[in-house]
Amino acid sequence: MTKRARITIHPDFPIGEISDRLFSAFLEPIGTMVNGTMYNPKHPTADDQGFRTDFLDALRKAGLPAVRMPGGNFVSAWQWKDSIGPKFQRKVHLDPAWYQYITNEVGHDEYLQWAEKAGTKPLYTVNLGTGTMQDAMDIVEYTNHEGGTYWSDLRRKYGHEKPYGVDTWYLGNEMDGHWQLGSWEKDPRGYGVLCQETSKAMKWIDPTIKTAVCGSSAPFMEHFPEWDEKVLDQCYDVVDYLSVHHYHSAPPGNLRALLGGALYYEDFINTEVAMCDFVASKHRSPKKMMISFDEFGGMIRPNSELHPGWGRYNMARTHYRFDPERKYILHDPDNMKDHVFPGGDMEHMLSMTSIQLAFLRHADRVKIGCMTGGLSALCASNHDRVWRTASHYAYMQLLEYARGMSMQVSVDSETFDMPGYAIDDTSQYTGKNGVNFVDCAAAWDKENGRLAIFVINRNESEAYPLDLDLRGFLKTDVEKTSSLPSEISFSGKTAKHWEIASDDISKVTSPDNDALFAPVERKDFTYQSGLLATQIRPLSWNVIVVAV
Repeated sequence: MTKRARITIHPDFPIGEISDRLFSAFLEPIGTMVNGTMYNPKHPTADDQGFRTDFLDALRKAGLPAVRMPGGNFVSAWQWKDSIGPKFQRKVHLDPAWYQYITNEVGHDEYLQWAEKAGTKPLYTVNLGTGTMQDAMDIVEYTNHEGGTYWSDLRRKYGHEKPYGVDTWYLGNEMDGHWQLGSWEKDPRGYGVLCQETSKAMKWIDPTIKTAVCGSSAPFMEHFPEWDEKVLDQCYDVVDYLSVHHYHSAPPGNLRALLGGALYYEDFINTEVAMCDFVASKHRSPKKMMISFDEFGGMIRPNSELHPGWGRYNMARTHYRFDPERKYILHDPDNMKDHVFPGGDMEHMLSMTSIQLAFLRHADRVKIGCMTGGLSALCASNHDRVWRTASHYAYMQLLEYARGMSMQVSVDSETFDMPGYAIDDTSQYTGKNGVNFVDCAAAWDKENGRLAIFVINRNESEAYPLDLDLRGFLKTDVEKTSSLPSEISFSGKTAKHWEIASDDISKVTSPDNDALFAPVERKDFTYQSGLLATQIRPLSWNVIVVAV
């Protein structure tokens, strides 16, 4: 017999304030993401800059808070000064990271102006691979200084009178990675000193900005977390965020390993937080270093051949490859191919939201979260049209309801064990025992008088009766409160339950059926005296909002 699941939340147990940038996105010019989806001067909806307004309109309506740009591995060889000014004067470069030609039709100004049109805040990554401290100083001056200097006046000459006001800057990308041009993998102290001086110089140009220093690119790095500690020890006092990345992989057919991947993210976060606090104590600093998880993803990936004896997590052998057959590609909007999430919409949505819930459970320290593929999650696109996938709807619910204070949740449900596995020589996972089938996070929005509970059922076949114990919130008579939000005070009730589920998780949406995974409102729950009883279907996403 299926065990009833139970979730308990009490107002006396907050985690931390939820940052408005926790559910942001990441943009890098890989393939046709820029030349095709973002920029296509031949598209029927293109504006005078060549930006697709169908894509822009959809993102603006979604209310995406921020986007990290313009990369990514790409930035470690990008020369931003060759991407400004009249387009006929711009230089075409090779991008060694992704073996593509960079025409710079979309350059520094276009990235920032596109963000303005999309109604989102740019989180900007500077080149600290082949770039210099002077380049970083110049880009802040060009971007944010009012005028009266060479670089700021050049911005005005090129058509943007007012400063862009970019407030968050990343000091390079994945600088511990063997695959990164100008990698500091073998010299963490040197990278830390460079960040100390670069961040200091950038802030002397614009004292309002915040900077993020690179931590480990993955928990699989042989030097993790020692590399991070050595870097941060050199620049702790002048940076504001530790930037970390991770892409979780699970074997084909193993949905439990995919959705249980959130636990590995939590291990990663806990390790980095402990390391940051250790460095803070060494520096006798009262400052709490915050985490920017600015690239992340979850995916099913086929197992590769293993090479025993190579060393457990030796990523160098994976990335030091020089293929004489590989050719550079010029990506053009006209060769844009349709993109379908492997495994179907539901698989992609559940894998990404499970990670976002892990961030929400660590909202006291994780302040920025930039989903790789987040733009496509909010607004899928092909050569001609845009549409909404299952990920769009869940993402929108997080943007709307994950506000205020993240709350501790106590979950009692059936459990499963995840045996350890290895995808390849790099991605090796230790096992996890006693993993709850019911995954949960919660947000208390005091300003709007509502508690939002986000629930995933990781079980592929079993539905669960679910009890929510919210009796701790009954400090006032909510039924008589006149200030209840209108959207959840209906027909005398003070709760709603939305569900995204499917009997066939392999289904995919298209421009012609983009309401396929629109949330369905369940009516079969009961709520009385702080106790809510409902049902959660197999492999489902659930949002329960209660007036408190």
